[in-house]
Amino acid sequence: MTADVFETSFLRPALAQAIEQGASDLHVVVGHRPTIRVHGRLQQLAGTALTEEVARAALKAVSPPDAWQRFEREHNADFALELDFGSGPRRLRVNYFVSSQNCGACFRIIPSTIPEFHWAGFPLPLAQRLTHFRNGLVLISGVSGAGKTTTLAMLIKRLAQEGDYRIITLEEPIEYVFPHNERSIVTQREVGRDVASFAEGLKYGLRQDPDVILVGEIRDRDTAQMVLSAAETGHLVFATLHTRDAKGALTRYVDLVPANVQAELRAQLAMSLRAVICQHLLPSATGGKRELALEILFNNSPIASAIRTGKDESIDRIILTSRAEGMLPLDESVRQLFVAHKVSRETAEQYVSDKSVLNR
Repeated sequence: MTADVFETSFLRPALAQAIEQGASDLHVVVGHRPTIRVHGRLQQLAGTALTEEVARAALKAVSPPDAWQRFEREHNADFALELDFGSGPRRLRVNYFVSSQNCGACFRIIPSTIPEFHWAGFPLPLAQRLTHFRNGLVLISGVSGAGKTTTLAMLIKRLAQEGDYRIITLEEPIEYVFPHNERSIVTQREVGRDVASFAEGLKYGLRQDPDVILVGEIRDRDTAQMVLSAAETGHLVFATLHTRDAKGALTRYVDLVPANVQAELRAQLAMSLRAVICQHLLPSATGGKRELALEILFNNSPIASAIRTGKDESIDRIILTSRAEGMLPLDESVRQLFVAHKVSRETAEQYVSDKSVLNR
């Protein structure tokens, strides 16, 4: 990092202002002023529109040399940074990209500490249930920016604090850093730096006596199959998928493998799956931090049968009729936020599939 260039560039004050205002992201795009996202809304910072020369100099100054070399070679780079803004170090997840032959970046600002469940709006009884499965697969799904990484961090932190767990995480890049805990051992491996791929990290991780494995994202056939192998052999595995609902998480998981092995994978998934939690962050009625809405699926006999036989269209109905088992349709979660005056009717109507549920 070229410290003097970074110190005098637009980037340091822009990041400092993003942190001060509680922003989730800072966007650096040529032709625009530096822009932050606060509670889901974009806000341009003061100043002038960025030029390619100004943006490139600042981004190069703050980037680790190997990340910059990768960016120049591939026109994309993901990495993590830790910078001190006077109040202590802050971690950032960074993506560099090229658009119209201009460089750009998105800086995701990681909270300085792992949040508590009540702050995030994540139900504590649900966290208790998810962290006390003896083995199997728990999928956390949602669109980009829905808080999946934060939920995983809170769950892993809870397990580590309970003690007597050997936990391995595979992340790209590492975002939250888990504090040292005498009662558990947590090792965090970064894909591209500590290990070549998620699948390779899983392969060797199984030889490291883990109780719990966190997989930052399932995105290819090898990872999907290795995750199920780990879940089948007595490990508790937490992983994420980018989907809009619980049903979509299951169909996308199956679609990661070729058609000729999908039946076998469906059988494995039906046996090893424990739960799917799909997250959405809704704009708050008060303009504050966004509100968490959840769709909750637990694997039971009807769900397992639907997965095994490929009758995915029945999953939404099973969730709806299995509330006594702890399942929750997204419509009902949104309705609860609306009734509690946490989100507006306009917002609620955008997220429910049946607007009539809001009148119940």
